[in-house]
Amino acid sequence: MSKWKIYIKGYKSFLQLEKSLSQNSVEAYLNDLNKLIQFLEIKTPNVGPKDLNLNHLKNFVQWINEIGLSARSQARIISGIKGFYKYLLIENIITKDPTAMLESPRIGRKLPDTLSVEEIDSIMSNIDMSKPEGPRNKAILETLYSCGLRVSELIDLKISNLYFESGFIKVTGKGNKERLVPVGSVAIKFIRQYIEHIRNHLEIKKDCSDIIFLNRRGGKLSRVMVYLIIKDLAEKSGIRKKISPHTFRHSFATHLVEGGADLRAVQEMLGHESITTTEIYTHLDREYLRETILSYHPRVKK
Repeated sequence: MSKWKIYIKGYKSFLQLEKSLSQNSVEAYLNDLNKLIQFLEIKTPNVGPKDLNLNHLKNFVQWINEIGLSARSQARIISGIKGFYKYLLIENIITKDPTAMLESPRIGRKLPDTLSVEEIDSIMSNIDMSKPEGPRNKAILETLYSCGLRVSELIDLKISNLYFESGFIKVTGKGNKERLVPVGSVAIKFIRQYIEHIRNHLEIKKDCSDIIFLNRRGGKLSRVMVYLIIKDLAEKSGIRKKISPHTFRHSFATHLVEGGADLRAVQEMLGHESITTTEIYTHLDREYLRETILSYHPRVKK
């Protein structure tokens, strides 16, 4: 470990200062690198950063595979190690990168659970609007489905960022990046009803004066609270799928793509950095694809 310490210290500063990564991201990179160091201490304790070769790395990958790490976890760890060696190259500590020929395992994208339009209608209809939390929960779910928000974006949504006249809301996503998202008339209606008839009668905490969705004590909702609201409604609707706030985001995107929306437009609305992240929503069911071809392909029409 002593051979690695000085380089890890420099790498940590590089990630914080040059890459401007958050503390959590920096810790994640260093944890991945530590897995390699732990392996080397067991198998070849005298190997330092400058001594590492492709064979050491291949043995390490075989080891993390054998201990049962998923392909996704393996790929992340390898990516972290490659990042470390890229740093060593930049700093002229090494002249040859031993990770250059190291391949990451292929990752099969796990398709997220989605809800059909009928299932979403069923969940919405099971909200008890006679209870004080009913209008709030209705507004929450309509916003999640109408705008495809992450749960963190929903609970941070501000009244000052509602532009209903233009049909948009301003959302703060990952990395504090702001984006404008179209909002439908149904969601607008229920947000307005909630603000006017429920929120305006709460004793609101000072630091929550601009936050839209509040708990009964006038404080900000937690992610867990939103999850429990959705879980309870799914059970009442008899839906057996694994449901979370993210399910509404997935459903929003899938329904848009199935309806013929352009992937780049969906990417923009979801706030994805990469189009490949959005391409997960092209998992249209085979029957839908077949019907589309039978209906629209000129070589199939009778």
